Amino acid sequence: MSDCSSSGSDEDLDPESDLLDELGGTLSKWTNYIHGWQDRWIALKGNILSYYRSADEKEYGCRGSVCLSKAVITPHEFDECRFDISVNDSIWYLRAEHPLLRQQWIDTIELHKAESGYGSESSLRRHGSLLSLTSAASGLSTTSASSFKKGYSLREKLAEMETFRDILCRQVDTLQRCFDNFADADSKDELRRDKVSDDEENFPTLRPDYLNNNNSSKEKLFPVDSLKSPVGIDFKGEAITFKATTAGILSTLSYCIDILVKREESWQRRLDKEIERRRRAEDAYKAALTELKKKPHYGGPDYEEGPNSLINEEEFFDAVEAALDKHDQIEVQSQAERSRASRQISLSPDTYSSIGTQKYSNKPRSHTSSLSSSVDLISASDDVHRFSAQVEEMVHSHMTYSLQDVGGDANWQLVIEEGDMKVYRREVEENGIVLDPLKATHSVRGVTGHEVCHYFWDTAYRNDWETTIESFQVVETLSDKAVIIHQTHKRVWPASQRDVLYVSVIRKILSTNENDPDTWLVCNFSVDHDSYQSSARCIRAKINVAMICQTLISPPEGDKDITRDNILCKITYVANVNPGGWAPASVLRAVAKREYPKFLKRFTTYVQEKTSDEAILF
Repeated sequence: MSDCSSSGSDEDLDPESDLLDELGGTLSKWTNYIHGWQDRWIALKGNILSYYRSADEKEYGCRGSVCLSKAVITPHEFDECRFDISVNDSIWYLRAEHPLLRQQWIDTIELHKAESGYGSESSLRRHGSLLSLTSAASGLSTTSASSFKKGYSLREKLAEMETFRDILCRQVDTLQRCFDNFADADSKDELRRDKVSDDEENFPTLRPDYLNNNNSSKEKLFPVDSLKSPVGIDFKGEAITFKATTAGILSTLSYCIDILVKREESWQRRLDKEIERRRRAEDAYKAALTELKKKPHYGGPDYEEGPNSLINEEEFFDAVEAALDKHDQIEVQSQAERSRASRQISLSPDTYSSIGTQKYSNKPRSHTSSLSSSVDLISASDDVHRFSAQVEEMVHSHMTYSLQDVGGDANWQLVIEEGDMKVYRREVEENGIVLDPLKATHSVRGVTGHEVCHYFWDTAYRNDWETTIESFQVVETLSDKAVIIHQTHKRVWPASQRDVLYVSVIRKILSTNENDPDTWLVCNFSVDHDSYQSSARCIRAKINVAMICQTLISPPEGDKDITRDNILCKITYVANVNPGGWAPASVLRAVAKREYPKFLKRFTTYVQEKTSDEAILF
């Protein structure tokens, strides 16, 4: 927030002119449990805080405002970027991009609140002393009305004490010189008297007659100038001034003590009020928690996913289930509308030729027995980019391990079995985060492996079958077979929103055995990209997903043509997902168990509907 700071000395600042300037910046504001945190333009003018959807929409009017006169600004206890502004029952939950920016906002708001007449003593302007030494030395009144100005009196008195100290030091130096001069004069007189005494003893007959005059005074014998010192210092005047200065100091000290006593009493009353206010707040907080636990629904950022969430695991699960059910109802309606519309669209032969299968009876086979690998990655030489090495490693790993049968493996648990579809899970946790690998097998009649992988990989069809994505974008096209995609998933409250950045590759793999079918594979794995760094709004999930498809043909009787009834696509789907965040393990496992089978059925049904009216091209 570049506009939220000011410079200049205390004396140069003009509160009236400062408060006329409008300060503004972008903060994330909690909207509701459906949309969560949203960027809003926050404007501060005087002691009014307003927010707009964006800076460009200010001319349409603010969407809300609060007066800072009685507002309470509270930094969040655990989230270093968040602070709350509450006025009575209204609360704004705000979040900056980093802690320093949050503190800058809080300081600026507090400053404007103080300059509007509702701040603390520390925020008031400093002024110099208005009282002179003369007034202090000549009977200064300690009960004048100006002496009790809030925030000024003690500083003024301390300034006077500084002045008194300087004057007193100079007077002490002057008096000391005066005393030193008198001491020197007395010493000289003593020497003279001693000298005269010695002369009288040694030369009594030479003594002048006028020395025997009894009426002569000592001053005549030893004349001195006067009470003034040899350098002309007015000792009496200096003594009077010294007395006035010490009287002023004592008066000022007495007054400072009175001020401190009054302030101590004032702060004690404030402390008592604050203790009482906090006690009432704690009681209200406990009562509110008790009341909220009785309610089936929650709102606000304090109930969302996190280590300090106010919602327990069971309530978290119920809230996620309710949100998913609501999304399913909406999606069923929209999916039905899209399905009706898609049936009216037929692909031209030229379009379909890009996804049609080859005639399996005449397809080329690789009989090379000298290959060390069990798979032959065709077209790999044409698909060269900076992630090529990672792609080859991922493809080889999936072809080697993902196709292995897991039915008899004790580490894999069968969690869902519906007809030809089976879903397995292996429970894995790391640092409290669920990393359960999932594997599903399915068989779909009437579609080819190429068609399934094509619709799964091609982003042009992504929104037709994917219901969990809020938005996606092709970040970079690496080749005609590989792209980098950033997608944001729909938020399911109270879980935080998540996004994924990954490379997506489609590949055809020729079998090395004449009796085995060729394989089509789509591999998606997470990568980093400078243009799409992780943001505070979403939790960045990590994925390693593969859709592996093989087409099996049952030869028709006689010389009949091969139809879709003779085609069966064997699908193997594997997913290794690190969701990140703080969602409970039981919730993540329950959601995975619910959503993965639904996804496979939804996607394969979409492919069947998409290709049902299309002929197989050989």
